[in-house]
Amino acid sequence: MSGPWHDATGTARLLGLRIDTSGERPTVSMHVTQDHTNRHGNMHGGLISTVLDTAMGATASLERGEGGKIPFSTLSMTVNFIAPMPLGTITATARILGGGFKTVFVEGEARDEAGTLIAQSTGTFKRAPL
Repeated sequence: MSGPWHDATGTARLLGLRIDTSGERPTVSMHVTQDHTNRHGNMHGGLISTVLDTAMGATASLERGEGGKIPFSTLSMTVNFIAPMPLGTITATARILGGGFKTVFVEGEARDEAGTLIAQSTGTFKRAPL
């Protein structure tokens, strides 16, 4: 896909996030290495939150922002950590729960390679001004 999701920028590039917009919903995945772990050897919760935030923002932008042409910014976000994320690949997806033109409510979930639910999130996202 061309446009804002074609090339990773900023944080997505730094962390090696892969954003796939070819399916029904965007998916964001990341290969978790030792560089991404906390003192327990699992993926740091802040990075899990970043993967979820990216998936939810991409979903809002692609579904409500003219196919990704208009970005959405996070107004608020809550994350519930369900299980530790070991080394491997984490994948996050999201869906829009409701909202209107300017404000969208989104729910996301992140899973490991085996399909185990790692974290669940909800967020409120605001359409960027034109």
